Amino acid sequence: MADSSSDTALRAMLDEVSTELGNLEPKFLQAARAARRHRFLPDRLWVGDGYEPCDRADSPEAWLRAAYADEPAVTQVNDGEDPGDGDRWPSSSASAPEIVFRMLQMLDAHPGHKVLEIGTGTGWNAGLLSCLAGAGNVTSVEVDATLAADAQARLRGEGFGVAVVAGDGAEGYAGSAPYDRLVSTCAVRTVPRPWLTQVRPGGVILTPWDAPWTCYGLLRLTVDDNGSASGPFSPYAAFMLMRSQRHDVRLFRDVVRDDHQPDESTSALSPWAVARDDYGAEFVIGLLLRDVWRAWHEDPGVDGVETRLWVATTDATSWAAVDFDGKSEDRFTVWQHGPRRLWDEVEAAYAWWLGHDRPGPGRFGLTVTATGETPWLDDPGRPVPAGG
Repeated sequence: MADSSSDTALRAMLDEVSTELGNLEPKFLQAARAARRHRFLPDRLWVGDGYEPCDRADSPEAWLRAAYADEPAVTQVNDGEDPGDGDRWPSSSASAPEIVFRMLQMLDAHPGHKVLEIGTGTGWNAGLLSCLAGAGNVTSVEVDATLAADAQARLRGEGFGVAVVAGDGAEGYAGSAPYDRLVSTCAVRTVPRPWLTQVRPGGVILTPWDAPWTCYGLLRLTVDDNGSASGPFSPYAAFMLMRSQRHDVRLFRDVVRDDHQPDESTSALSPWAVARDDYGAEFVIGLLLRDVWRAWHEDPGVDGVETRLWVATTDATSWAAVDFDGKSEDRFTVWQHGPRRLWDEVEAAYAWWLGHDRPGPGRFGLTVTATGETPWLDDPGRPVPAGG
């Protein structure tokens, strides 16, 4: 790849990121020039909505555009398995540059800080961290042994002193603890407790946060002297979920059975109000009902039903369905099965949100201890009751 082409692409990427975030500090610009994104990407990227392969050798210009676009560069599909003619889904990527630099700003790593990264991926972010914290101060954990080896080779080839460890990021890496900063490049639904013990008091944990109900954004925690951590949410970013926290639950395979006899009722709460129209409401449902997910079913093939919202627990023991008949927009038929009445729980969480004047996602935070997690509104002293 000609240096002039990559220089031009790098400048364009940094201009675009600066437009989104404001002018980047010189240390970030220097890091971006030292750890050039295209040098950390494999020769095959997966592009477009269908994740079609884009090979560097065959399409060098298209590959370079994808390498420096301000969007995720998908570097692996289907956990590295050959998808053949089947569906392709991303399992590893280099995050969009805008979110990478936003997270670096939030992490606030300084020279001499010891940093633990969860999710090495291509190694690009680890290279940037090494520029900011200093050679020998960054350890990165990657669950995929092949990706870990490839990233380590790239980092060494580019002259970055990063230790890459193949392992489960949920366990952190005690070998180099304690750390001043811990950053995850994959989303979690529960903050792994080993992270708390491996970050020194006053240190920062920055991780994407996710709920089965909705993707959200980032969680920035500060560790305190008693080993707990607390901090606010920052909205609007979606990341792949940590592999060990995935739930392989399918509606018609695992949840709904032919012999189920659900209870019928009606509700005035529109399913769109909690699952499509208002992101603030979606976030609160996800925060309060941490084990509940949902799926839309357009034209489900049921007489008198135009659209159905399915709601279910991640352990597949309870479910609800909310039907829109295509006519009435103030009364919906509800079906519920299992030990929990999930739509009743959704209604209660939504009522709590309305009763507190529809607080936006940025007003919430989370406190994490060795024994549990407590969401709060505005201040850790204002805990939000479980289930609203």
